[in-house]
Amino acid sequence: MSVGPTRDGRAAAADPLRATESWFLHHGLAYFVPDERRRAREALRPRRFLPLAVLTVLVALAGGVAVAWLSDQVTAAPALLLTVGVLGATAYALTSLRTRPIVVWALRRGLGSLRTLLPMMSRALPLLLLFVMFLFVNAEAWQLAASLSTGTLWLVVLLFSLLAVAFLLVRLPEEVDRTDDDVDDDFLLRACAGTPLEQECRALVDDPTADPAAHATVAGFERWNLVLVLVVIQAVQVLLLAATVLVFFLVFGGLVMDIEVQYAWTGLPEGAIRNLPYLDQVSVPLFQVSLFLAAFSNLYLTVSTVTDETYREQFFGSVLREMERAVGVRAVYLALRERRA
Repeated sequence: MSVGPTRDGRAAAADPLRATESWFLHHGLAYFVPDERRRAREALRPRRFLPLAVLTVLVALAGGVAVAWLSDQVTAAPALLLTVGVLGATAYALTSLRTRPIVVWALRRGLGSLRTLLPMMSRALPLLLLFVMFLFVNAEAWQLAASLSTGTLWLVVLLFSLLAVAFLLVRLPEEVDRTDDDVDDDFLLRACAGTPLEQECRALVDDPTADPAAHATVAGFERWNLVLVLVVIQAVQVLLLAATVLVFFLVFGGLVMDIEVQYAWTGLPEGAIRNLPYLDQVSVPLFQVSLFLAAFSNLYLTVSTVTDETYREQFFGSVLREMERAVGVRAVYLALRERRA
């Protein structure tokens, strides 16, 4: 059984096109491989995904109605419906749409940037904490958060998260479009250095009849491949910062917000405030207001890191260089395929 993979590995090493396709898969660029694109395109046919989509909606509706009836919280139904819908779409994308290599690489890339989290925090968190601190020490914010049922708070956090993802899906394609605007021979040589196409790139650049830069424009599935990489990496980084905000307010509130202040600010009757299990210093209203502000901070940071030039360089600098390399290698790969064809 070990002969097949060995032969495949030798064939990939001998053929720069196959070696490049393996390089694409290992660098989160699955849709740059024609076979992967074809399978993903087939998975988007209505006869493939509609039955699963209908089944997911029916299961979500049944579960939402059951949870709303058992908990006596109407908002639990749409919250569960959204949650199951997102989980179902994610599972289908990871399997049938062949996005697993893309997401895994992006997650590793995002988690690998933990060493840069402190510089990011030093830039992004001070102004954010200064802003949300005024909300945290505000009686109206505590009254609002304490009045939210579990289903409503769950739904609010989901809506903030979905708004953040929607904003990224609208703005990040602009970042992708910028990477293929200034592709020339030097760009291609830099991009292909250390890749399976390094020698082929030099040969194509030196050939006056070849024009690999003409293949630089990224569109379709390949464009959304790069967008998905940016979305996942950005989501990991922003969630880490939002989690930092949540922990900060839980610790700060546990230290300074005594029970009398919480009763006065929330307006709850005596004896209604309970602590979270195993966290004697963290009350339920404190957790609710901290989670609400962390979800709001998640949306605020998402918008700021894309629209503010300082934050943009901090969050996207190294990732954009990876994208430029992907665009250059793809251009040479397509030029080589065209020549062989």
